Amino acid sequence: MNKIIFTEEYCQPENLFPFTLTKQIQDIRVGILTIREKWEKILGLPSFDRHEDDYKDLDRSITIEDAVHQGPCLMIHGNILPSPKLIKAIRLLKDGEFITVTGNAGIIYRFSKKQITEKHKIKVTNPVTVTEDVKAIRFPWDIFQLNDWAIREDFALIKGKRKSQAIPKSNKVVNPAGIFIEKGANVRHSILNASTGPIYIGANAEIMEGAMIRGPFAMGEGACVKMNARIYGATSIGPYSVVGGEIKNSVLFGYSNKAHDGYLGDSVVGEWCNIGAGTTNSNLKNNAGIIKVWTPKGQLAAGIKCGMMMGDYSRTAINTAINSGAVIGVCCNVFGNGLTPNYIPNFSWGSEGVKRYEFEKAIRDIESWKKLKSKSVSDNEKSILKYIFKHY
Repeated sequence: MNKIIFTEEYCQPENLFPFTLTKQIQDIRVGILTIREKWEKILGLPSFDRHEDDYKDLDRSITIEDAVHQGPCLMIHGNILPSPKLIKAIRLLKDGEFITVTGNAGIIYRFSKKQITEKHKIKVTNPVTVTEDVKAIRFPWDIFQLNDWAIREDFALIKGKRKSQAIPKSNKVVNPAGIFIEKGANVRHSILNASTGPIYIGANAEIMEGAMIRGPFAMGEGACVKMNARIYGATSIGPYSVVGGEIKNSVLFGYSNKAHDGYLGDSVVGEWCNIGAGTTNSNLKNNAGIIKVWTPKGQLAAGIKCGMMMGDYSRTAINTAINSGAVIGVCCNVFGNGLTPNYIPNFSWGSEGVKRYEFEKAIRDIESWKKLKSKSVSDNEKSILKYIFKHY
């Protein structure tokens, strides 16, 4: 095998609204790594995205005909999380074979030129059944519900036989064997409790004094936990994100800020988001009932605990009160009195969606936020956002 090709076909990416509007499923972060990063690291192969003939066909997009020129390829459903059983089965696959789970439809395929019967068509005929409850991201709440498991899996993968940087003596530590600190990280005068799960601290990340962290916990490269933050597992802070206040069982994809006091629980926050000071989300109904979440297919049950799902490039004003199970679309500027609605459409200006964010102003504002982290808006981002603005 010479490469991985991810496909969203049959994965129903629309069910992962709003996150799959701006990215492929395989670029969703759960645990320490994105789904793409997990597979690449485990298999030691580069990855590409199958050309799906839509607006997300960008730099990594490749047709299956072009993919096989250098040898056999693996095609993997983008929402599948790797596990030891799956990896073992993959390593034994031969050309024309595919992996199914307890006899259901295939999720992983190995093919070469011989299996391409016509344009965009692959013929694989030999199923290999894996008897395992395969972990897959099918709805947004799966991200935080699987985050505990995913952090533990990624921690073992990344750590391997490597040694952590020394934990400075100024910290109060429980179970130091469950803590891994990359080079350049700055962690002093904090409380790190890995008795309930591992703690991973990425390169050049910083945990400021007074922070209290309970595993499982992960923070990516260049991320920052501010003073006196209280973070419960299972929480993942993506690269170059800044967090403070109280956080529990949540995932921030990367380059986002929740830098001030306020509660974030059982939630998923996309990239380049900013949560204003004092913003708090509800993750439990006052009758402790099942929380139903807006999806393009209607309201679906997410469980007893579910916070907010915030799409990329969205922001809240100070002291925003976010309803349990709220879905905030892409590029929203959320403000207003009282609890937010359960669904805020893409490019909303205010929480009621009465006024739409003007596209050019939205791009200017994103550019301003990205400059704070020494980044700029790419042409690909503009193209994707323009399509979303026009069609969603």
